[in-house]
Amino acid sequence: MGSLRMHKALVGQGKRPAMVPHTLSEAFPSHPTDASAVGFALSRLPCTNAPILWVQDRLSRKEAGRPALAGMPTDRPVIMVDLSRAADVLWAMEDGLRCRSLGAVIGEIWGDPPSLDFTATKRLAMRAEAADVPCWLIRRAASPDLSAARDRWRIASLPSAPHPHDAQAPGAPRWTLDLFRSRRAKPGQWMATYDRAADRVDLTDAAGDRTLDPREGAAGRRAAG
Repeated sequence: MGSLRMHKALVGQGKRPAMVPHTLSEAFPSHPTDASAVGFALSRLPCTNAPILWVQDRLSRKEAGRPALAGMPTDRPVIMVDLSRAADVLWAMEDGLRCRSLGAVIGEIWGDPPSLDFTATKRLAMRAEAADVPCWLIRRAASPDLSAARDRWRIASLPSAPHPHDAQAPGAPRWTLDLFRSRRAKPGQWMATYDRAADRVDLTDAAGDRTLDPREGAAGRRAAG
């Protein structure tokens, strides 16, 4: 997300099916310190002022830093929790998902700790679905091993687009999205471009004109950088 201002809207999406609850999704940045995964996770959250519970383990906090949330709405609280062990992060996330008044639970875990196994992700998915609270797990420097996450994404930053007025200046930020596994939608790949003027993210299907099937968020109201 960096210094980009965000008002949350994903373009070209339909409406979230009424009977599909929020659940656990995973995001794997191509580089451990890439901030685009944070921005994309935020862009997929519901438009609400309900607080976000954000939990980081020690290595994520040390290597990637705290998330830059300058573009978040000022009336949306973010509860930051700093913990040392991945096991404690998982416990805090699961405990947070018991609270239906939260707008989302986001966790960041570095590497492949033994505590982050299929059972742990299954518990998070079940808690998220029972409470209908979106849960995102950002996996830095990690391998996409067995997981119960319903959607699993690979995210990578790209060189910026050409500047329309100055060939020597950077243009709009871009990155790739790879939905490599999903239990709710057809996997696919997209290129995301941040439109500074409109303050939103535009998605282009790398394999055609298929738009991203939404499970969170609403068209025309959400953006991320």
